[in-house]
Amino acid sequence: MEIQPIVIGTAGHIDHGKSTLVRALTGIDPDRLKEEKARGLTIDLGFAPLTLPDGRLVGIIDVPGHERFIKNMVAGASGIDLVVLVVAADDGVMPQTREHLSIMGLLGVKRGMIVLTKIDIVDEEMVELAEEDVRETVAGTFLEEAPIYRLSAISGEGFEVFKEALFAAAGQVEPRPADGVFRMPIQRVFTAKGFGTVVTGIPLSGSVKLGDTLEILPGGLKGKVRGIQAYKQKAESARAGHSTAINISDVSHKEVKRGCVASTPGFYRAARLVGARLTLLPHLDRPLQSRAAIRLHTGTIEAVGEVILLDAVELQPGETGLVQIRLEEPVVCAPGDAFILRLASPLMSLGGGKILEESRFRLKRFKDFVLDGLDRQEQSLGTPMELLEVIMARGAEAVVAASELAVEVKRPVDEVREMLADLASRGSVVHEEKTQKWVHIEVLERALEKVRSALTEWFDKNPLRELHEVRELRTALDMETGFLNFLLEEEQTRGGLELQTGGKVRLAGREIAMDERTRELVAKIESSLQKAAFQPPSEEDLAGDLGVLPKVLSPVVKMLVDCDRLVPLKNGLYLTQANAELAREAVRSNCAKNDQLVIPELRDVLGTSRKFLIPILERLDAEGLTLRQGGHRILKRH
Repeated sequence: MEIQPIVIGTAGHIDHGKSTLVRALTGIDPDRLKEEKARGLTIDLGFAPLTLPDGRLVGIIDVPGHERFIKNMVAGASGIDLVVLVVAADDGVMPQTREHLSIMGLLGVKRGMIVLTKIDIVDEEMVELAEEDVRETVAGTFLEEAPIYRLSAISGEGFEVFKEALFAAAGQVEPRPADGVFRMPIQRVFTAKGFGTVVTGIPLSGSVKLGDTLEILPGGLKGKVRGIQAYKQKAESARAGHSTAINISDVSHKEVKRGCVASTPGFYRAARLVGARLTLLPHLDRPLQSRAAIRLHTGTIEAVGEVILLDAVELQPGETGLVQIRLEEPVVCAPGDAFILRLASPLMSLGGGKILEESRFRLKRFKDFVLDGLDRQEQSLGTPMELLEVIMARGAEAVVAASELAVEVKRPVDEVREMLADLASRGSVVHEEKTQKWVHIEVLERALEKVRSALTEWFDKNPLRELHEVRELRTALDMETGFLNFLLEEEQTRGGLELQTGGKVRLAGREIAMDERTRELVAKIESSLQKAAFQPPSEEDLAGDLGVLPKVLSPVVKMLVDCDRLVPLKNGLYLTQANAELAREAVRSNCAKNDQLVIPELRDVLGTSRKFLIPILERLDAEGLTLRQGGHRILKRH
């Protein structure tokens, strides 16, 4: 039997006939709890399959109408595609009628119809008044143009007309797509003898089949799918829009509760911080203040926390604003999910809207970059590719793997790779070949500008220097090593700099302008070190010998190192390039003669002592001329 992936839901005040209507449509009593049957009061969600005239099945959710069970009502409403608003003709519109209507609108339900029940127990005039009351109530809502059907589920009057209209409306609802990765907010969990843990709910995205592994969040428990039922029929798979029961192995029912999520492993994470667009209900009697204590309802979870207004001092009834919701316990959600906010005490609905992001940090109020980022994220919710691009543009300064981006947009990795290739063809993202990672062009340009600014600032402060250590640049910028290397290579390709061996960088076209005094000091330094040969003075002693301050000498010495005119050794010692080459040649000759380096013989040839010879040999090791082997050195290359 084919299942139409849509769900019909009831809404309305307590005792207005929702459960009776479902029973008349399906022959099934949606009240499953003993307490519900005893009291005639729907407490929790009820489910029933409805067979359309063409044989396809759709699901019906009957939600509780009592104000004390609004949290259960919201848990079911999050999966509804078509709502039937039920109003009893003898009562007319009541408080929960209005609250349910508001909740449905805030959760993004777009289609519905209205039923006036119990017309058999009131006169025609009362029915007319009730209908007029309903029309006034739904004015300006998504049900403003919805048809109103008068009926009695007990006597059957008007029922067939409504039933045919419901079938027609169900056939016109666009089925939920099954793309993306699987996620199902759990509505019920129980254990069945011989089967183990069973979780039920309405998947919001993706599909799952027998044998797949699912993850239960929060908590990260994992188990295999042993069985699937859709509307009490065994199935090989389930998809978004099906009311589904999943038998999952290796997970205890005691560790799962309503509000948990069953999902494809690795794509969803539990978050305590959520960025969102909130719209307050217009009938509230007071504005909403920042840091108000609230209850968040999204999917099937109810979580306590506080709401932070990001772009307003306070939010007036009916107004919309950007907020961050900070929670006491983690929730599992995704960009685009609908949510409801209720005041923590006294319990009352405040409003709702769409989740824009799982925030990584506490967002600061009234900051343009925060507000602009959330605005941009909101505009991107239309398609996965738009969302991917905005997430990358707002991302950290780093190259990112396709697998990491798949987690951010909740799409399969292969699909994300295709989207990245498309974005690359438009010039929106850049591929880093070495690591096979990606970066958005905006992030790249921002980061490159930081690199340019840092280099320019450093060379301005060090006018005699030609080279800057990449290690020092990384520390100044606080950038990840791989990303900085990628930026430097990109800037070199663009002609802005030149990468040098030894982890150094030179600005392209940079020329050092030396005054006469500096030229004289250069000559003195090189002459003194050349004469000192292989017993060079330390930098401090050299400054004393030349009669200059160390702070004057130091930048000139470093400039000569940059220009390869001096070779630095440890302990602040330097050789002229000519003397360094003499040392290299002496080592080559010594090793060729003895098959290994004989240090006493080399010391005598160079006319030096151990104090100076060790730093010289360590420098030649670093250059790759020699290699320590056991207690000896040999030539590494000939």
